[in-house]
Amino acid sequence: MTDGPARDSLFRGPHPLAEGERLVETFRADRTVYWRNTLILVVVFGTLAGAALLALGNPYPWIGPVAAVLALGLRSAWLASEALAAEWRLTDRRLLGPAGQAIPLGDIADVKPVFGDLVVITRSGEKFLMKYLRDGAATRARIEAARGGRA
Repeated sequence: MTDGPARDSLFRGPHPLAEGERLVETFRADRTVYWRNTLILVVVFGTLAGAALLALGNPYPWIGPVAAVLALGLRSAWLASEALAAEWRLTDRRLLGPAGQAIPLGDIADVKPVFGDLVVITRSGEKFLMKYLRDGAATRARIEAARGGRA
C-alpha cells in the first residue's frame, strides 16, 4: 500500500548536484519577458477574434479583443507564479531543468532559438523548452561554451 497517489514528475523540484559537480550558471524565467509574451498573445488573438467577429457580421467586433485581454490576462496572472519559478542550472557536467530534468552536456545535440525561447535537443531526440529567458542568445552561447562547442 502506498502513502497516496504518485507525484507528477513535473513537481519533483530541482535536481541535486552530483558529488564534485560545479554549478556554472543559473538561468531564471524573466518577469518582463513573461508579460511581454502575454501582451503579444493578447494583441494577436484579440485581433484575430475581432476580425472573425467582423467577418461573421457581428455588430460588436470589439468584444473579441476585450475577451482576449480578459481571458489571456487572467490566465497569465494565474500561471505567473509557476512560470516565473522555472529555473535552469548549468553545471560543468549537465543542464538541470526545473522539473527534475538532468541532461548530460555530451547528450545535447543542439540548442535552437524559438521565438526568444530555447529548445534543447538531445541526441536521442528529446526536446526541452527553456521559456521566458531574458537573453536567449546569450544563454545559448553559454550552453554551447559549456559543452565545448560540440555540435
